[in-house]
Amino acid sequence: MEDFCNAFQQTVGEYLVRHRSILDALTKYQESCSRVNRAVAKAATTCGCIEIDVTKQNLPESLRIEDFKSKVSTHITGQLCDQCRDIVETELGNNLFYVAALCQLLDLKFHEILNKEENHISALGYFKLR
Repeated sequence: MEDFCNAFQQTVGEYLVRHRSILDALTKYQESCSRVNRAVAKAATTCGCIEIDVTKQNLPESLRIEDFKSKVSTHITGQLCDQCRDIVETELGNNLFYVAALCQLLDLKFHEILNKEENHISALGYFKLR
């Protein structure tokens, strides 16, 4: 995985021509986040392959942390159709491009960030609760 992440970041670095300014990369990253949000929203509002039913999560106070995952709703019903899946995957890919671009510009290692986050999640487990 480390080799793949390094190769991805290096490729991004090679093709990062127009947005080499940190300000360009930051704003393109923010724009890519918005495009991911829009793609998911369009899957619900234009295509209808998924439905988003946002209601209050009614959880008993005595709920054990181990049971939390099975009691909390994702608010999504249905599944992305092939066309919406392709769009969401494309937008997430663009988002990852700009994450790797930021790493490249700031002399950070994408794989090290992923590894640290995975270790952090594993060590803290449920206490991480994002």
